[in-house]
Amino acid sequence: MKSRDSLIRLKRFHVDEKRRQVAQMEAMIAEFERMAKELDDQILAEQERSGIHDVGHFAYPTFAKAAMQRRDNLKVSADDLKVQLAVAVAERDEATAELEKAEAIAERDGAAEKNAAHSGHHHRVAVAR
Repeated sequence: MKSRDSLIRLKRFHVDEKRRQVAQMEAMIAEFERMAKELDDQILAEQERSGIHDVGHFAYPTFAKAAMQRRDNLKVSADDLKVQLAVAVAERDEATAELEKAEAIAERDGAAEKNAAHSGHHHRVAVAR
């Protein structure tokens, strides 16, 4: 009984850890996407200010070029994290299923033990008469 409780606690801890990892990755992806959007806005503003929209133009603003590179790097990082997120979500779901299975087994075994104890009690009473 005690080892089963320990196993369930361990599985709960594992599920909680996987949930934290998923939430952290989702937050990072959202932050990268927000930052990339801000850079898009800054690039557009710089293009409007300079009147030059052609990246190949000799006078294209260097700030806009640098912002484009940062934005592109953020998008690549977000895309990489999305791949890792898919793996983390699958691991979280698997850990959750394992926990639910362990809890169901513990509940079933606990009910069986209770019934066995309850039946044994009635049997002893009948013998005593």
